[in-house]
Amino acid sequence: MSEEAGGGGEPAQDARLKALAEIGQRFIGAIPHNRALNMEITGLLAGEATMRAPWDERFVGDPSTGVLHGGVITALLDSCSGAAVLCHPSGITSTATIDLRIDYMRPARPGRAISCRAVCYRATRSVAFVRGMAWDEDEDDLVAASAGAFTVERGGAQSPAAKAAAEMMQKVLG
Repeated sequence: MSEEAGGGGEPAQDARLKALAEIGQRFIGAIPHNRALNMEITGLLAGEATMRAPWDERFVGDPSTGVLHGGVITALLDSCSGAAVLCHPSGITSTATIDLRIDYMRPARPGRAISCRAVCYRATRSVAFVRGMAWDEDEDDLVAASAGAFTVERGGAQSPAAKAAAEMMQKVLG
């Protein structure tokens, strides 16, 4: 987990961060392409998630520039948005992407990890709405922004990713 998740050297806080890191890895591990892209969850709040994907030469879209393929950024924004939905305090147990619009503002800088934050700002009975943003070095200099709609299910069986997200929220929010 990154500094965003909090740290302070206190034993209780350190144990909580260690538990969040473990559950976050299970969340990432439940989705094969997230695992392949080496994504990690770096922060969680109610209805909000922050993630990152390291730069990897295997995922360069243009070898002459070293710029990551837009699909990596799309996958990161989509997964982060889904995590934000699953972290919504209304008790969502499962989600899937209905629609995701991504506006690319500039190429990512070669050799730099991509970070993103997604916020689930509204969850109705059947649909959740999420905004996201991705950046490389400076959060104020976006690579891409997204707006999406996601299915909402409450109760019933949870997917492995949703179960890990629910456990994360329980640990984060107490």
